[in-house]
Amino acid sequence: MEKFCPQTITNLRRKNKMSQKTLSEYLGISNRAVSKWENGLSQPSAKHIYALSKTFNVPMDYFYEKTNGKVVKATPVGMTSVTEIYKIGRGPSSSHTIGPERICKIFKAKNPDADFFKVILYGSLAKTGKGHGTDTVIKKTLSPIQCEIEFNYVEENLPHPNTMTITACKNNSETCKETFYSIGGGYILSENSSPEEEKIVYSHRKFTEIAEYCKDKKIRLWEYVLENETDKIESYLKSVWETMKSSIEAGLEMDGILPGGLELQRKAKTLYNSQYMSESPETRENRIVCSYAFAVSEQNASGETIVTAPTCGSAGVLPSVLYYQQKKHDFSDTQIIRALMTAGLIGNLIKTNASISGAECGCQAEIGSACAMAAAALAELFDLSIDKIEYAAEIAIEHHLGLTCDPICGLVQIPCIERNAVAAMRAINAVNLADFLWSTRRISLDNVIKAMKETGHDLLTPYKETSEAGLAKIKLK
Repeated sequence: MEKFCPQTITNLRRKNKMSQKTLSEYLGISNRAVSKWENGLSQPSAKHIYALSKTFNVPMDYFYEKTNGKVVKATPVGMTSVTEIYKIGRGPSSSHTIGPERICKIFKAKNPDADFFKVILYGSLAKTGKGHGTDTVIKKTLSPIQCEIEFNYVEENLPHPNTMTITACKNNSETCKETFYSIGGGYILSENSSPEEEKIVYSHRKFTEIAEYCKDKKIRLWEYVLENETDKIESYLKSVWETMKSSIEAGLEMDGILPGGLELQRKAKTLYNSQYMSESPETRENRIVCSYAFAVSEQNASGETIVTAPTCGSAGVLPSVLYYQQKKHDFSDTQIIRALMTAGLIGNLIKTNASISGAECGCQAEIGSACAMAAAALAELFDLSIDKIEYAAEIAIEHHLGLTCDPICGLVQIPCIERNAVAAMRAINAVNLADFLWSTRRISLDNVIKAMKETGHDLLTPYKETSEAGLAKIKLK
């Protein structure tokens, strides 16, 4: 048995130089509630324990002690596998389709005797769920069992913007009820999740720690990934790369109108074939890389199979950069897979220390993260130093800080598709700058990731995948 330890919150808050008011604002609750927790007058709910663990970067069992008085020690908190960054699935949204699909599969398997399911979508899942096709995916996944879906637009006190509750019923009686969070990149958590259910693969969670370790052992970042992952990582990333290439090649062959009602024309094929006689090498590179990014993004918008990198909405950035470089410089698939390892490590650092969810931290968390991953991968391909790889990733994130997530009509089309192409070219530019100027840099990757998290918290909710502000307010004719 374990019991809640109120002093833990006080200690963590003071260690992080936070007032009770600041912590309450982070959690979206009253200052009085935090005070009552710290004085032992009440206990945080499971969703608030989860929110506290994310705020202070500690496991959830950190807030409990054994009844015999022995405090549960905080185990070294690291990172999960990079395979959590790369998920193969159908678009258009890792948080709104792949995540809910995984949730429904898990819950359905746990309740094989259910004859009826009720799903309640909250936050961003409710506000943009129809545009993303969340309800369609849920019904297909829970089929043939009848399913009722409710869109709750009013609940605000949520542990995560992408929250959903599923109830299983049998003979008109509730048999099981559980709340889940689709936290970005197809990654999910349950309110009942415990740290033991998250398999920690990496003991380090900061780039500075990883860089120091690699330099001491004289190994590259991809070798660090290989050292920590299972022997299946290379075969898994090979399937990831094959899927990425397939999504590009299929997207380049398609034309017509994208689904969803915006009447948006596919552009990848046209862009790829629009060669001019006087085209410079630089212009050609821009056109081809962008056409690859458009191809993947348009496949994603059509609900076709893509790879999250780190999300569906940003899935076109990394493969477009790598596919172009492989064709231009004849890099082997082995070299590409190593670059994917390094890119996955960067994405993992962002997911662990900030967020890759547009609903949580805006589009900077999706496109910014994808750009950083692509920059790191490209720097790895060209065998640049660890310092240069870090700088390239830092530049990529830094110049996406504050980017809002405001898709028109809640569809992953405008401005999402173009953003993938722009970010792909920005990743290439970031590597060039890093190669030239790495010795002059003043900001670490860890610091810019922290800034991304803080910026994301400061962004107003309407600018975080709700289709309530910014570009989303534009009425297309």
